[in-house]
Amino acid sequence: MATKAEQRERTRAEIVRVATARFAEHGYAGVALDDLMAEAGLTRGALYHHFGSKQGLFQAVVEQAQRGVATAVELASSGHDDVLADFLAGCRAFLEASLAPEVRRILLIEGPAVLGWGEWREGDLDTSVRLLDEGVAELAAAGLIAGRSLDTVSTMLSGALNEVAIANAASSDPARGIDDAVETLGRFLLGLRPAVAT
Repeated sequence: MATKAEQRERTRAEIVRVATARFAEHGYAGVALDDLMAEAGLTRGALYHHFGSKQGLFQAVVEQAQRGVATAVELASSGHDDVLADFLAGCRAFLEASLAPEVRRILLIEGPAVLGWGEWREGDLDTSVRLLDEGVAELAAAGLIAGRSLDTVSTMLSGALNEVAIANAASSDPARGIDDAVETLGRFLLGLRPAVAT
């Protein structure tokens, strides 16, 4: 028999599951809480108990999407023969994960608008950007890139990857868009190699 803590966690997970599908399909403004909770087989009281509000629920959905993307990046960015291959594989995994409707609409479009840029960015900094920072630091440690401000490199790459992800979601050939982006990123990083003394 499940404990109360296990029951609470199952209830919370079910609400997030249903909400993720609805927010991805209809957007934040297009989701009615009564319909959402009816689909989950629960009352509004359960939603308020676990999340406090519709925005609190949406924030939980965004955080889950951020963790899911970060997990995909971590899995992809290890096990290659060199640091650059790991880094580019992680960037590719981010772009591929971003094609999922729940990631594109919830994380990249609705998230900043509903939660506010600062709140959304804080979650992004803890997940995808943290991994990007780590990858850039590894490239620098391996002598593959140089520069006084690795934070600037990470910030530029984060913005570029997010824009490519949004553009790819509306593309008729997103796979090609991802290939082009990863190839371009590789060329960009080659331009950051340390100068060779002559």
